[in-house]
Amino acid sequence: MYKWIMSVLFFGACVFGLVLMVVSAKPEKSEEDAAAESGKPQLRITATNYKFDQAEYQVKAGETLEVVLKNKEGVHGLEISILGVVLKDDELSKEITFDKPGTYDITCIVPCGLGHADMKAKLIVS
Repeated sequence: MYKWIMSVLFFGACVFGLVLMVVSAKPEKSEEDAAAESGKPQLRITATNYKFDQAEYQVKAGETLEVVLKNKEGVHGLEISILGVVLKDDELSKEITFDKPGTYDITCIVPCGLGHADMKAKLIVS
């Protein structure tokens, strides 16, 4: 009888603990959700293996945007050298004012494999 009561109490405590964990668990915010909550206009660039999600990105001259890099597949970084934008490792967003019209090269700066050299896009500030 004692073993039976202890077994019921043990399993009851386990079930209670599991229910408590499920109820109190909060989903983690994704990088996109956290960036969107900042309330700043954004230029989102998504990187997959050997390419960015667009060949060209366009912004208006004088616009201030938070440039956000999302690594969807693989590990990447980006650089827009003339504008001084470098996103890699833990720093995947940066606020930039695009004050000079022109066409700028976006390149991956993290060696990501055989197609790394071809991982390029254009930023057009007009």
